[in-house]
Amino acid sequence: QVQLTESGGGLVQPGASLRLSCAASGDTFSLYTLGWFRRAPGKEREFVAAITRRNGNTYTADSVKGRFTISRDNAKNTVALQMNSLKPEDTAVYYCAADYSGGASQRLADYDYWGQGTQVTVSS
Repeated sequence: QVQLTESGGGLVQPGASLRLSCAASGDTFSLYTLGWFRRAPGKEREFVAAITRRNGNTYTADSVKGRFTISRDNAKNTVALQMNSLKPEDTAVYYCAADYSGGASQRLADYDYWGQGTQVTVSS
């Protein structure tokens, strides 16, 4: 099992940056693909970004491509989401997730473990 804890959320103005971090404990961190998802008010949870376990290949949703970057540090058991040029529509609860299959899935159902989430609010 893996326990995931997100941090770094907050209230920022449009155009600002935030860096979310997710710390993992438990099973071997490097065995998992790691992903970030978000749930905006009144909407379903959606894929944001993922980074695979083997090659560290990254995948990002079209809505955040060019603005958000996912990275991982297997030595520190952390995964980060750097968010730049934030927009009001990025307002959501952001969740970290781990997929033991090691693939590059964007499907919620493929992820085995989830954090509790951290709130990001983009507003002037």
